[in-house]
Amino acid sequence: MSARLLDPGFDLTLRPMRYPKFYEMYRDAIRNTWTVEEVDFSLDTNDLKNKLGPAERHLVERLVAFFATGDSIVSNNLVLNLYQHINAPEARMFLSRQLYEEALHVQFYLTLLDTYLPDPDARARAFAAVENIPSIRKKAAFCFRWMDSVQDLQRLESKAQRRQFLLNLVCFAACIEGLFFFGAFAYVYYLRSRGLLHGLAGGTNWVFRDESGHMAFAFEVIRTAREEEPDLFDDELKARIVQMLGEAVDCEHAFSEDVLSGGVAGMSPRDMRQYLEYCADQRLAQLGLPKHFGARNPFPFMDLQDVQELTNFFERRVSAYQVGVQGDVAFDAAF
Repeated sequence: MSARLLDPGFDLTLRPMRYPKFYEMYRDAIRNTWTVEEVDFSLDTNDLKNKLGPAERHLVERLVAFFATGDSIVSNNLVLNLYQHINAPEARMFLSRQLYEEALHVQFYLTLLDTYLPDPDARARAFAAVENIPSIRKKAAFCFRWMDSVQDLQRLESKAQRRQFLLNLVCFAACIEGLFFFGAFAYVYYLRSRGLLHGLAGGTNWVFRDESGHMAFAFEVIRTAREEEPDLFDDELKARIVQMLGEAVDCEHAFSEDVLSGGVAGMSPRDMRQYLEYCADQRLAQLGLPKHFGARNPFPFMDLQDVQELTNFFERRVSAYQVGVQGDVAFDAAF
């Protein structure tokens, strides 16, 4: 029997290549290269000083506080738990590229915080958000619980261990990248729909593109493992995935109650919960599971026609980019 993707060990040779799709994903990621220096924050500082009210300012401060550590948590899980267990060199090439992109996002958010929070004390509080802001601490605890659940797995010898690993991968792809960050993107694009913080939105376009690729890779790993070992996806695993996504929705909804506590016209915690349930259903569908919530997207500014700037951005030709991505980019696409 030939080696499977989650079999213990380290396959080191790219030929014969067992999973060419992972290699193509790696090449696509390379062609999507950008740098933080290309993000223009010059108009944002004026918006922050003169155009945002207290409620919107609180929203932005909470948002950047989450951004301050979110991608670092993802990076740690990637290095400590994912790389050692996905046994295909072409897949590990993608993970190496993903790690670079997560570092790029950390740099983007560092630059964002330095620009938005010039006061050193305010910046320090933002970087300590996982300790001192309860709604962010709750999200971090959710992440760490799933990281810790596989921390002692040195080799995936049994089906139970493989399932535990897959749950970690589902958590980080579907819940953290596919729910926590998509919730954050909704706040960003809400502000952009009001003509605010275009630098933040411009950088988020790139981050969104990267995160979409990370999710697509993780879901392909899960699909491949399921194809190679169909009995991994038993009823218990499916139920745990649905339960996990429900917990993630609750975590992110609690964050929305904090973020929107000042009363922001056009957004409410109730609408955000509906949007999160809508996103969770999209993730379940991408995992080949039935939708659970039956929610519809409540935010018209997240519809395709209202993120046309995103599509145009990826189609335009700039010398700094190696390729233009053709076609539409939708927030409910099965990446």
